[in-house]
Amino acid sequence: MITFSKISNINSFVREQRSQGKTLGFVPTMGALHKGHLELMKRAKQENDLLVVSIFVNPIQFNNPDDLKKYPRDINQDKKLLESIGCDVLFAPAVEEMYPDKVVKKYNFGTLETVMEGASRSGHFNGVAVVVHKLFDITLPHKAYFGEKDYQQLAIIKKLVEMEAIPVKIIPCPIVRETDGLAMSSRNTRLTFEERASAPYIYQTLKRARKSNETICPGPLKQMVINMFEAREEFDLEYFELADGENLQPINSWSASTEILGFVAVKLGNVRLIDNIRII
Repeated sequence: MITFSKISNINSFVREQRSQGKTLGFVPTMGALHKGHLELMKRAKQENDLLVVSIFVNPIQFNNPDDLKKYPRDINQDKKLLESIGCDVLFAPAVEEMYPDKVVKKYNFGTLETVMEGASRSGHFNGVAVVVHKLFDITLPHKAYFGEKDYQQLAIIKKLVEMEAIPVKIIPCPIVRETDGLAMSSRNTRLTFEERASAPYIYQTLKRARKSNETICPGPLKQMVINMFEAREEFDLEYFELADGENLQPINSWSASTEILGFVAVKLGNVRLIDNIRII
């Protein structure tokens, strides 16, 4: 595995690889790698000549400084995991390398960024878009792979590629779960033993919601989910939303869309967790 920390060096390398006709699959991460990340990478490696991974904890997508400070970091363990799946190229820049000047770029994603995560995390998706666009320009991938756990982020990135006419194909990948159903996330490592034991309740509740769509209308179903979380004092529900799978706007009828997902964000102790499930 070749490791780069400078933009100019990796950019020269990927341009040379492309000139030789090699295809590049890219997986951007913030490190603290887990099996979910590795599944993305394995697919990228299988479908391309070279697997390129970035590790960069992007400060401008955190609206809570404390969250940025607590974000787990273990670059040595990450490198071992990358080597174990045959990663070809790692790009691990410093903040000063990525942002030598103050970031002023502002994107407008319309209603995609005003609901759910966008409503509760001001500036988050602009920070995501800035760094992803920059990473695409640096690594010049043919395909880039993103997990569906961060479904709204995936929608924003698809829109970014469309708006900016970026020549990369976005590949969505299914959520990877623990054996008890908890969606894999770097944040899971911050859960206490007791919190980790409670965490599968999130997916259990989502599955209950999916099963109930046959007998309950969207409004009552939403209230059912809210009640289920209120019944468990260890959870602090931020939102549960039923939304169109493409434009992410809330729905109030099962006939409103042919693709409806349930989205949830909860705090468990001091850890904020998100998940989603396809309802229809």
